[in-house]
Amino acid sequence: MTLRERALRLRYNYIPDHLIGEILTKRWTDNAIPFVALVVTIVAFGSAIPGFFLPSSLSDSTRQLGEFSIVVVGLTIVVLGGGIDLSVGSIFALANFAAVACFFVWGQPVWVAFLAAMLTGLIFGCINGYLVGYMRLRAFLTTLVTLIIGRAGFDILVIDYNTQIQTSQASSDLWDFVGDGSIFGDMAPNGPSIAVAAAAVIAIVAHIAMTRSRPGWHILAVGGSRRSAYNSGIRVKRTVFLTYVISGLCCGLAGFLIACRLSGAGPGTGAGMEIAALTAVVVGGNSLGGGRGSIAKAVMGAIIVLVMTNGLIRLGFGTGFNQMVLGLLLGAAVTLDIRWLKNRHKVLSEIYVTPIHHQMGETQSALPGSGTPYALSDKLSKAEPIGLGELEGPEDVILDQQDNLYAGTRHGEIVRYLAPDYKRSEVFAHIGGFPLGLAIDRDGAIKTCVGAMGLYSIDQDRKVTQLSTETNRSWTSILDDARLRDPNDCDIAPDGRIFFTDSTTRYDAHDWALDSIEGRPTGRLLVYDPKDGSTKTLLSGLRYANGVCMAHDGQSLFMAESWACRVHRYWFDGPNKGKFECVIRDMPGYPDNINRASDGTYWMAWLGMRTPSYDLALRKPGMRKRMTRRLPQDEWLFPNINTGGVVKFDESGRILEALGDLGGESHPMVTSMREHKGYLYIGGILNNRIGRYRIQGADPNWTGWSSYWGGKA
Repeated sequence: MTLRERALRLRYNYIPDHLIGEILTKRWTDNAIPFVALVVTIVAFGSAIPGFFLPSSLSDSTRQLGEFSIVVVGLTIVVLGGGIDLSVGSIFALANFAAVACFFVWGQPVWVAFLAAMLTGLIFGCINGYLVGYMRLRAFLTTLVTLIIGRAGFDILVIDYNTQIQTSQASSDLWDFVGDGSIFGDMAPNGPSIAVAAAAVIAIVAHIAMTRSRPGWHILAVGGSRRSAYNSGIRVKRTVFLTYVISGLCCGLAGFLIACRLSGAGPGTGAGMEIAALTAVVVGGNSLGGGRGSIAKAVMGAIIVLVMTNGLIRLGFGTGFNQMVLGLLLGAAVTLDIRWLKNRHKVLSEIYVTPIHHQMGETQSALPGSGTPYALSDKLSKAEPIGLGELEGPEDVILDQQDNLYAGTRHGEIVRYLAPDYKRSEVFAHIGGFPLGLAIDRDGAIKTCVGAMGLYSIDQDRKVTQLSTETNRSWTSILDDARLRDPNDCDIAPDGRIFFTDSTTRYDAHDWALDSIEGRPTGRLLVYDPKDGSTKTLLSGLRYANGVCMAHDGQSLFMAESWACRVHRYWFDGPNKGKFECVIRDMPGYPDNINRASDGTYWMAWLGMRTPSYDLALRKPGMRKRMTRRLPQDEWLFPNINTGGVVKFDESGRILEALGDLGGESHPMVTSMREHKGYLYIGGILNNRIGRYRIQGADPNWTGWSSYWGGKA
């Protein structure tokens, strides 16, 4: 499965995100390996061969590179679509002959020779595409047959027409310019050739098409899993057919360019090109299994192969030695590709986890009787259970205007408990991922952050709509951080904008523990605007951004920063727009969701409590690194999330009350709470129930919905 498959399925609701391999989020390693190989190859041969970097030498090499790269790009598209094309050398040779014969034998204009070469490539591409795509024949055997037939036909034609080609007096300035000229003309005769310019344009267009267009995503989806692509509504046969047509056209163009450069066709034209091109595709880091790779990798592979083969010839090695090196290189690349796919998760887990130093501030005790504002009571132990044993992981809870209670579960569902006694329940909607934070808009639709998937909406007719799966990419980020990795909690502003958090840009929701071990500030606050469907990043550099709650003023919000044990306030409207300040710092607990209270204050969940051992570990990044490498994951040192509670605070961040379950029987760990008509409804991502706790002195008519949107509950 590929990252582009993932983006495709996220954007078009094909397959829930959690079914796609988590390893693909580390794609930076796939790009680094071919780049390092490219640099090493150029430096090695550049040092060994005198004059390697002279303009005249580079001009000759780049002309060959332009033609070769075009063939490699076409073959790469076939491979990314899950196929293989062994006939590229024969198509290249036949297109070369078609152009040469039209110009030198039959005396046709250059544009006719160009069309003849392209038509040759198109015909063979259609034949391969029809047999492999629509007839569902094996790609390897089918293209092997067309390779043999095409090569035999080329050899026959060359023998019959070679004398006429060599003795022809046909000439054309345009023909010579395409073959030997520079795009800068006489001003820079050693400048980029037409072949190089054509290859660059084709590579850029192909890259954009594969990464930014629906047909490109379809090709990658088919290459990743044809059955899944078919079940998703993609026309698999047509997509496969299209990849071979593109490959044939690329071979046709490359054949025309070499015809202009050499003004002839010899028996060795295109011989062995299929091996060289396939080696370039695989050496660049594209998987022969399909669905994983890119055009940029193919171009890097083409440069590596061409520099290596030309360099060996200039060093005095023969053609046979060159072929042997290509064979060994292809075998090594294929072996590495297969073994890497099997074991990359183990390798990446050691490389990717890179903890940093983080020193937590001194905190006050939360022990009962300690006399601090954080001292936990035992009040939550009296909470009445709802759905006991029926729920798994109700991370957040919310109530509608009819007092019905909703909660997400780790099974990818939103469950509704019917008022007034909450004895009856039903599956309100199936999302596919883990619904985390919940909010209800003015029309009664539920907005939810779904772990590793994005922001979704479920209306009262139970229709699930995807709102956002990505945001704007950071200008300073080397990696593409546009995709939402761990959307966590959300709340809705008075104008309908949805503010939500993406806890980390490095890990998906189920890998929260790795994010806590690293301690890197990669969380962010985002906003989704339903008016234009845009998602923008407002704040970044947060240590696991978590709970979000609109303040009572309607112009600001409170946001929890879990691993830093802080709560911030951010003004998104009004005279203080853009202001960001920390209102609570150095808490003894890890904050989670935040919600409004009936008396103008706020409730905050603690998902766990700080411990001296883990605070010390945060100051020892080397120790945490060795821990992840040498110990099994169930023996790692994690933040304590087995004990938490609920904290009440006011606008200034002053702590008013701390509720807990000291015996740990009902709600030892709390991730959310919601006040509604005098009760506090409690959720926990590791709990098997929802708690209902009566709040002394609370307004029995107050609901979060009516207080925020107006009207009666």
